[in-house]
Amino acid sequence: MIRAVLFDCDGVLADSETLSNRIVAEEITALGWALDGHAAQREFLGLSLPDMLPIIEGRVGPVPAGWGLALSHRIAREMEIGVTAMPGALAALEAVVAAGLPMAVCSNSARAELGMKMRVLGFEGFFAGRILSFQDVPRPKPAPDLYLAAAEACGVAPADCLVVEDSATGVAAGLAAGCQVVSLVPGLGVPYLPDLAGLGALLG
Repeated sequence: MIRAVLFDCDGVLADSETLSNRIVAEEITALGWALDGHAAQREFLGLSLPDMLPIIEGRVGPVPAGWGLALSHRIAREMEIGVTAMPGALAALEAVVAAGLPMAVCSNSARAELGMKMRVLGFEGFFAGRILSFQDVPRPKPAPDLYLAAAEACGVAPADCLVVEDSATGVAAGLAAGCQVVSLVPGLGVPYLPDLAGLGALLG
């Protein structure tokens, strides 16, 4: 039984991966580790900034004070102009509403950045305040904390929640929380949802 739907944000609701990966690559290249957007995606897909920093510092040494905050602010500024919705995202949210189910969004993005994306895309009203960043829980994905908190916010047992993800990190978090999980990417060891707009078929 599915009694709530818990969405990842980037790559599921927000078509933001290309833009954020380009910015991350540019900022890390300036530190001395040459990356392009594709390489940044391979290295950091699904990771929060706190989990990225040890990897970066392992390659370039300690980053300047405030570097992570400046990176987050730059991403937020450029996202406010350039972020768009993933194909089928609005249809998926409307399908959850039609099914009468609560929903939440759970992201390893910073709180301000996540809130901005939801406002710019016009999705904020779907979640009744259940917009959860890694800053709202003790541990980011792949720990289960975000999805456990989201299930509690929806008033639903984790086992009755459907998680929609696009990264191995997020899938691991959903499974660790005891949720049902579907992926927009094949080969992650969970059922594959090829068409986000078709989510209603799983809820019917």
